[in-house]
Amino acid sequence: MNPKAAVVWLFLAFKLVLTAQIPLSSHASLSFYTGAENDLGRWDLGQAPAVNATGHLVFATANDLLQHWANTRYRNGHTIVPGTIPVGTLLYHGSITGPHLPTALDWVSVEPDHSMMFCNGSIETGCWHLTLSVTRSMKVLYFDGSSAVKIPEGSMDAQDLVAWSKMKPEWVNNEEQRIADLCKWGQKYGLNGFVRMEVNFEVMICDFTSHMEVVSFLNLESTRFKHGPPTHLPEDPSSAYRRFEIVHSASFREIYPGETRIILDFSGLISFYDTALVPSLVPRRAGLERWDHRIKGISPEDIERVQERLAQVLVRPSVTTSSIDWKTVLRVVVDRYSSRLEMMQYLLNMTLDERSIFDHAQQVQRRLRTVLLPYTLFAITPPNISVTANATNSWAVPVFRECAISHTTSIVAHGTTLTPSERLLLQAVRETTREICRVTTKMWASGFIAGVDPFYPPEERPDADYMHTLMSEWKEDMTQLISWLDWSVWVKCRPACGIEEMCYLPFAKSPINKDDDPPLQASWDGVSLWTDPNNGGWKRPKPKCIRRLEPYGSY
Repeated sequence: MNPKAAVVWLFLAFKLVLTAQIPLSSHASLSFYTGAENDLGRWDLGQAPAVNATGHLVFATANDLLQHWANTRYRNGHTIVPGTIPVGTLLYHGSITGPHLPTALDWVSVEPDHSMMFCNGSIETGCWHLTLSVTRSMKVLYFDGSSAVKIPEGSMDAQDLVAWSKMKPEWVNNEEQRIADLCKWGQKYGLNGFVRMEVNFEVMICDFTSHMEVVSFLNLESTRFKHGPPTHLPEDPSSAYRRFEIVHSASFREIYPGETRIILDFSGLISFYDTALVPSLVPRRAGLERWDHRIKGISPEDIERVQERLAQVLVRPSVTTSSIDWKTVLRVVVDRYSSRLEMMQYLLNMTLDERSIFDHAQQVQRRLRTVLLPYTLFAITPPNISVTANATNSWAVPVFRECAISHTTSIVAHGTTLTPSERLLLQAVRETTREICRVTTKMWASGFIAGVDPFYPPEERPDADYMHTLMSEWKEDMTQLISWLDWSVWVKCRPACGIEEMCYLPFAKSPINKDDDPPLQASWDGVSLWTDPNNGGWKRPKPKCIRRLEPYGSY
């Protein structure tokens, strides 16, 4: 077959496969296959995402909502999401006096271990612990990140913006004013509370007499944690254990599916990584690591735009949404790729000699082929006659495209039924899967050409120098991809903790390890409450094993 005929045959075969896969439904508009996505010339395997792209950040934060681990790691939240607390959900409140329902605005926890921290009283009188049950679905607003950690370094930016239309770090500890102003603002939208996270998830309740009933109000023995003046109760011997159990109970919600007692409405998600909604933050993030991203510096115009979008979300009837399960859409992508990418990175980080390097390259190539197998069209093989095609791997572009659009094709069919929030999530999935598929296709095609694909064994093995070059390029590609995705599922204790330990991610205001807390200055200095923002493990937390038995602590 001459070169021209080979190229024509490859194009026709690819077009035939595409035509066979277009769904025949009332939503199957051919417009999806027009423009950039149908132009193979725009699917460049050498084109990495723009430096200021944020689709992967929208993806990662949306996938991590209501998960303690991820929101401890990146404490400065960038997402506001409406949600509900279902009927029958139990909520808890610890108090000193009682048994009287709080008459003012107050807080409840989703875990009794957490609320018991606030169950304080004298040895003679004990304390009072309230258990409530939701009787009518509660409408709430969730701020992601460690949004209940009272530090002026960004964790409370989003709620300050909602309550006061600007950040007020000097009011970092003014919780009474914050809850009062949030509830006053939320009254016109029918909001019953606001969900935040510190050591565990909590709800700021705007009215204890609405949507809830008392299950029990028990007089309990006071907990004896050391906080406040030395005249308070001495810490009893079991306090260390109780402190550990507070952290342990938070670990129940560390990873997916996270806190399931709060149901989020992804179709109303608002992200400060949305560059169309909040363009003023793009230059603010330039050159910063994700740890240091925050909402501070947002322009007045963008604040107004966010407030308008939030108002639209909170008054919108639910029938206007597409009913797409975005939580699952996001998670399916993570489940499909996370462990395979992690294994490939592990293989590529091994130190290899000349005898083992080819076998290791084949192991990586097998995993690349597994990732791309559902998208590897029958007609796709590298043309032996085109040096350019092999150098750029352009022959593999159809595989790249099919892989990249596989998770979004059916969603696009919904078209105009998507809310602005859903269009943002759709774009986030597109950008994220495009880069995963670009890198894995590029690596797979390079391995194919190099002769390490077990399905097409070479007549002669490549020499060791060539293999070292290939593996080095692969390692760089995979390292950059995993760093760019930055999924919290990869953040874990290595080696894994033993049976008497648990993996722990330090967070500010930790109840068990005060070395992780930021050092508090004696007074407000107009800039920061902390002498050194980089001091301690809370700033850039790294996982570590801590003991589950006495004596508590880390190794």
